[in-house]
Formats: sequence, C-alpha cells, structure tokens
Amino acid sequence: MINQAKRQSRRVGAVLAAAIALLGIYVSTAAASQHGVRYDGRSLIINGKRKLLFSGSIHYPRSTPEMWPDLLGKAKRGGLNVIQTYIFWNGHEPLQGQYNFEGRYDVVKFVRMIGEMGMYATIRVGPFIEAEWNHGGFPFWLREVKNITFRTDNAPFKYHMRKFVRMIVDMFKREKLYASQGGPIIMSQIENEYANVERAFKDSGSRYIQWAGNMAERLKTRVPWIMCKQIDAPDPLINTCNGRHCADTFLGPNKPYKPSLWTENWTSHYTVFGEPSYYRTAEDIAYSVARWFARNGTHVNYYMYYGGTNFGRTTSSFSTTQYYDEAPIDEYGLEREPKWGHLKDLHRALKLSQKALLWGHPSVWMLTKDVEVKVCIYDQPRNNVCAAFLTNNNNDNVSTVKFRGHEYHLPPYSVSILPDCKTVVYNTMTVS
Repeated sequence: MINQAKRQSRRVGAVLAAAIALLGIYVSTAAASQHGVRYDGRSLIINGKRKLLFSGSIHYPRSTPEMWPDLLGKAKRGGLNVIQTYIFWNGHEPLQGQYNFEGRYDVVKFVRMIGEMGMYATIRVGPFIEAEWNHGGFPFWLREVKNITFRTDNAPFKYHMRKFVRMIVDMFKREKLYASQGGPIIMSQIENEYANVERAFKDSGSRYIQWAGNMAERLKTRVPWIMCKQIDAPDPLINTCNGRHCADTFLGPNKPYKPSLWTENWTSHYTVFGEPSYYRTAEDIAYSVARWFARNGTHVNYYMYYGGTNFGRTTSSFSTTQYYDEAPIDEYGLEREPKWGHLKDLHRALKLSQKALLWGHPSVWMLTKDVEVKVCIYDQPRNNVCAAFLTNNNNDNVSTVKFRGHEYHLPPYSVSILPDCKTVVYNTMTVS
C-alpha cells in the first residue's frame, strides 16, 4: 500500500508539472510564499507582481564604496529599478583559498545598498565574465591547476567553477539577499556569451553548457537563472539577448513560456589605447529600447549605465583606465546629458504604458511601407487601457500618418509613444 501511494503521488506530481508547462509558467519553489520570482512568456513576476524592468550595469569594483550611494541614487532618479553587476572571481580569490570581500570588493554591502534604495539586483556570477577585465575574471592561480582546460567539459575546471559559484550563492543566502528571502536579487546569470566559443569545443562544449545550467539550478536560489546569447540554454534557464538592437536581432526565447530579456544594451563601447572613442547617441539608444518594448520585451539592461574606473591592473589588454565613459553616468559620477535625461523621460513614458504592455493584447500592422504600429489593449470591466507605438523606420524622411482619426508627424528613425493611444508623450528623436 505504501509503495502504491508513493507511485500515485509521483503520478500526481508529474501531472502538475505538465500542467504548469502547458500554462507556460515557471514557478520557483518560493511560489508557495509571497516572496519569490517566477515567469511566463510575458514577463518576470516578482513577489506576485508584474513590472517593466529598467536595469543598468554598475560594477562595484570599478568605483569606491563612498561613491555607491550617489551612483545608485542617480540610477534610481534616472528611472531604473534594477542594477546589474558581474561577480569578479580574481578580485575575490586572488590567491587560492584566500578571499577578499572588503573595500571595493564588498559585494554584499553593494547588493544590500541596492535593496535599501528600493531597487532589484541581477547578479552575473559567470564565473567567466569577459567585461574587459583582466583574464576575463579568472584568477591566475587557476591556470596552474593540473590538466585544466577552461570553459569545457573538464573535471578540474568544473570542480573549481562549482566551488566558487556555490560559495557566492551560499554567501548571498546567508545574508538573505535573494528575492525569495525578501532580498533584492531577482535573477542570476551563469556563464557569459558562451555561444561565441561553444563550437570550438564541439560535443564537450554542449555537455559543459548543459552541466553549467543544471549545476546552477541545483543550487536552489529560488530565483531564475539566465544565460546570455545562449539559444541552447537548458530549461528552466532563460536565454537572453546582448547587442544594440535586440528588437531586430533577437531570435526570441528558446521556449514560448520564457520572457524576452535584454541583458546588454550597449550604451557606448569600451576604449582601447590608440583608437578614438566610440559614441552612441541618446536617440539611437532610446529608439532601440522603445522598439524592444513594442516587440514584447519587458526588461532591458543598459551596459554600462556607469562604467567607472579600471583601478590598478584590473583591465584587459589595451583597454583604457576609464571604462565606458560615454555611459549615462560618466567616470566621475556625473550625469552625461542628453543620455541620462532622455532615457529618464523614456522610462517615464513606458511606465505610463505599463498596464497595457504587461496585460494587454498586442497587435501589429504597417500603416505604410516605413511606418509600423503596435497597439496593446487591456480590457477592463469599466474601461479599456490602450497604448500605441508608432515607428518610422525610414532613416531620412519625416512620415505623416493618420491613426485613429488623428494625424501624427513622425521624425526619421523614431518611435512615438502614446500611452492612451491618442497623445504623444515621447518621441525617441525629440530630445528635451
């Protein structure tokens, strides 16, 4: 009888799991309580609520602890509600078994401060991070481990990777920093743009990426794990986009029950000695973000929102001491206009459209060969909530179109946002 009851219990569990999959909802083990993060094909659901997420990368070792309150405050005033950072293994374990979590490397203090300011955090554990950081974040002692090969199905490497990742996760758990514990961390990332090298390792690369995803999930953080630019990310990990125009380049999540997340929208580019600085306009960034949200995106991260300083010898070869200085906040912690202000206004306009974007029924059509319309209508008992995005994809000419009985002039290469399907509150090419 006992064995029969166990078999019946397993069958019920399997049926429930299948039902959840059909509903397209990832439910963490935290779902039994109010605290926790889950997702479906529309968005992340944090502590039972959907939100549009505007995130910015600020790396704690690239500034000083004295700067953190001001940087985070400016990010929040700029409309952000999430801060993203890597974890820097060679900064935390410069010598094997000797750890450093003090000063610029006090990541617990940094993450706790994010929470105290009423924002969320995304932690990109890596442990390979690239980030134009010395050795990609790997400590130099790791090279001396016998028979090691980095980032593949290699037993010595997987042993040390698992050990470090577990140590970081356990530290955050002790400090109760995960959203499932009431903390600010809503997502974690394992590995980093591995698709760039996966083919070189052939079958070992495929086995490694499956192992990495499963290893991370078994740590039971009770918040989603992500992999950027990784179309074969194993369930339940979410594959995400990196790039300048993910609305047009991202193939989408690898399962219909996963949301569209943009982990790196490059606000500029790092500078190397001997080459001119790269500048990306505020208008182009705003255009890319507005199109992303018009194409069912609900999360964007600006890489970087504040670049900061590569102190000492922490930078990768040929990269300059200042990092992403054309970001919305410059190396010295000052708002760089018009980027900071133009993106702040964009976030405000998108928040006015939040209910329609998160709960509405979307429809898309072309008004002309250059003008695309996206409308989201959310039916409510007493009134309908409607938001519209009018996109002029022509790089050279103004388009004048009629929409719902009104005439609109759309500057070249721009998106107009109408939170009530009538009034233009923001255009990506019009800088205030």
